[in-house]
Amino acid sequence: QALLVESGGGLVQAGGSLRLSCAASVNIFGINAMAWYRQIPGKQRELVATIQSGDRSNYVDSVKGRFFISRDNAKNAVYLQMYSLKPEDTAVYYCNAFPDPFRINGRDYWGQGTQVTVSS
Repeated sequence: QALLVESGGGLVQAGGSLRLSCAASVNIFGINAMAWYRQIPGKQRELVATIQSGDRSNYVDSVKGRFFISRDNAKNAVYLQMYSLKPEDTAVYYCNAFPDPFRINGRDYWGQGTQVTVSS
């Protein structure tokens, strides 16, 4: 069973919306902060949004006011609601713990991610 499973991505026109989901197979209640990241091929993974256990959230400037992160500890899930999508939001989106990702066998663990493609 995968530790993190991201879903909800797809192809959307500029100005559209998507809601990403992340299902964790571990109890995230004890995880102080969870986050969404994104990565464009050939570029480093970028932190997009974080949410702490008290639901305090932070966002990279480029998505402020358009993306909203939430978590449901009872369901071990993290969500990213995205509005007013832009072509530059196109990337593979991942969720993980923050600031340090989950580790398995001494290596950082990343799920398969979910592709978001925004057409102009």
